[in-house]
Parts: sequence; C-alpha cells; structure tokens
Amino acid sequence: MSGTFVQLTIWSVIIIAIQVLAAIPWLLAVDYRNRERLRQPRLWGQVVLAVLGLGLLFGVYLNTQADAESLTGWGRLFGTVLHLQLAADFFVLVFFLLLTFWPKGGAVALAAFQEGIRQPMYWLLFGVAAFLMAVSPMMPFFTFGEDLKMVKELCFSFTMLAPAAFGVIAAAISVSEEIEGRTAVTLMSKPVSRRQFLLGKFGGIALAALTMTVLLGWLLVWVFIFKTTYDRGLPGIAEAPDPAWVVDGVTNLFGLDIADNLAKGMGFWAHSAAEALPGLVIGFCQVMVLIAVAVALATRLPMIVTLTVCMLVYLLGHLTPVMTEVTRGGLPLIYFVAQLFDTVLPGLDLFDTGSAVIRDLPLPVGEYAVYTTNVALYGITYSAIALLFGLILFEDRDLA
Repeated sequence: MSGTFVQLTIWSVIIIAIQVLAAIPWLLAVDYRNRERLRQPRLWGQVVLAVLGLGLLFGVYLNTQADAESLTGWGRLFGTVLHLQLAADFFVLVFFLLLTFWPKGGAVALAAFQEGIRQPMYWLLFGVAAFLMAVSPMMPFFTFGEDLKMVKELCFSFTMLAPAAFGVIAAAISVSEEIEGRTAVTLMSKPVSRRQFLLGKFGGIALAALTMTVLLGWLLVWVFIFKTTYDRGLPGIAEAPDPAWVVDGVTNLFGLDIADNLAKGMGFWAHSAAEALPGLVIGFCQVMVLIAVAVALATRLPMIVTLTVCMLVYLLGHLTPVMTEVTRGGLPLIYFVAQLFDTVLPGLDLFDTGSAVIRDLPLPVGEYAVYTTNVALYGITYSAIALLFGLILFEDRDLA
C-alpha cells in the first residue's frame, strides 16, 4: 500500500466528513423531522460508516489518476460544493437569529423570502443572467488581449442587475398588493406593528435577492476560471501565477507530496471566491439601496408608478455626478437642480466595480477592502434613511 494512496484516502475521508457536517444545518431547515432523526445514535453510526466507505472508495479512485492537475481539479470541485453548502448554512443562521431575537418581524421576513424565491420571475431572471454570463467568455470583444477584464465587468453587472430587477419588482408587487388588498390589515391584527411589517418585507426580499447574488457569484467564479483557461496559450496573454499564499501555505503545512494538491485545489477556489467577493458586496449594496427605495415608495404608490420611479432613481443616480460636472459654471438654475438630484438621490456611481476591474494592475488588497467597507456603510446608511422615510409614509396610511 503506497503512501500516496493512504494520504489520498485520509484526505477523502476528511473532506467528505466536512461536507456532511456542512450539510446538517440546511438539512434541518429543509425538513423539521430531521431533528428527531439526528438524535438517534444508530443514524450517526451509519453516517460514520458511510463517510469511511466513501472516503476509501474515493481514495482508490483518486489513486488511479494521482497526477497534480487532476487532484487540483478535484480539490477545486470539493471547494465549490463546500462554498454552496456554507452559503446555505449562512441563510439558515440568519433566519434562525431573526426568528429568535425578532420573532414577528422575522416571520414576515421568512414569508417574504419564501414567496420571492418561489416566483417564476425569480428563476427566469436568474436563468437569463446565468445564460448571459455563461456565454460571455466565448464572445469576441476585440479588446487586444483584455477580454478577461471585459468579461469580469459584464459578469459583475449581471450579478447586480438581475437581483436588483427582482428586488424592485417583488417589493413593488408585494407591499402594494398587501396594502391595497387589505392583507396588511390582517397582519396588523396579529399583532404585527407597521414597523415590523415594513422592515420584515424589506429583509425577506433583500435576502432573496442576496440568494440570487450568491448563486450568480458562484457561477461568476467558474466563468472567470473558464475564461482564464480558455485564453491560456493565446498570443499576448500572460498566464497568471498561482497564488503564493495557497502554494506556500500548503507546502509549509503538509510538505510537497502529490496528495496535497487536493488542499491546493480547495485553496485555489477560496482564492478565486475571495477575489470576487468585494465586487459582489459592492453590487449587492446597490441592490439593497434600490429595494429600500422600492419598499418605501410602495407604501404610497401603485406598483407601476413605483417601478417607474425606481427606474428613474437608477438612471439619475448614475447620471447626476456627470450632470453636476457638465452644468458647473453654466446656468445657475440647471446647476442647482443637478446638485439637488446629487444630494437627494443615491450616488449609485459609487457602486461601479469597473474602476477596480479595468486596471493594468489589481488594486492593493487593503485599499480594495477599505473602499468596499466604505461603500457598504454608505449603502446601509442610505437604505436606513429610505426605510425611515417609508415608515413615516406608512404610519399615516389608512389600511381599512
């Protein structure tokens, strides 16, 4: 029995055990009866035997193709599955905390979340965005070796536009229909306060949009990996080196054995996901602001008017900085109107990731993290102001 086979088997058992542990929270959330099943010692014994058996079988399989590239690919695959499981665990934890510490508002948020992800519109928008992202690496952009940057900017735009479109439409429909259809009157008699109703609606819709962002972000990482591999070897395309922290970290921890390429593959996936995370956070902050504006407007305006106003807010939010600069030194009245829009409307140009992606050299990690944090704080602050404005409008709304 070779040392490589033993190491591969041990690695396989550990990785499968981690996947099983990561699946427990969302399995409990999917079916309440699983809680009783997990309390049975016999089930845990069967799980341990299954993990050991699968680890052994997978170790045998990996030993038949024990080359560095294949093992790195399998490690990346394990990393991507774990990525999805941890994302599901995150949403389970969020709703657990909401229902524990804010039960009434959390119940409204959970109902809005479930209603959102069950709508055909949700999966239609997700499917359209996923298709456009999937075909973008094969499209010729004629950018003289800069196609990867164009693909990145397009994919980050799709991960923002699809959740934003869903969130605004869902907020306009859900809040308006419940108020106009007198469903909100029933909720208020539970009793659920107007504050809990409105904030719960915003939280549930925002979390549904965040789910779409996470799924599209997972696909976005694969698109970038495919595009990098697709362009490899083309003239004028420099191959990016492997991240030093992954290679050095695995080497220092485990040595140079070929079986350690499984850990390297998982590290490569973590590195790719971490690189995409700031852009996804910035994009979702824009989604959050637009959802907050839609929720606030839907307390008073019909659905069509809310959608129209949100579209104007999106367009003017990106154009007002340009309008302010163009009208500077011109007619005072036009300049005043441009400044008024720039002050009242959200500065959506701050949520543009193009300046960070379209660069000859990547931004330093520290500067990118600081910028992402500042943008996130701005998005949270503006969303809170919009929701406060919505609460003021909703407080005097006659629901009878």
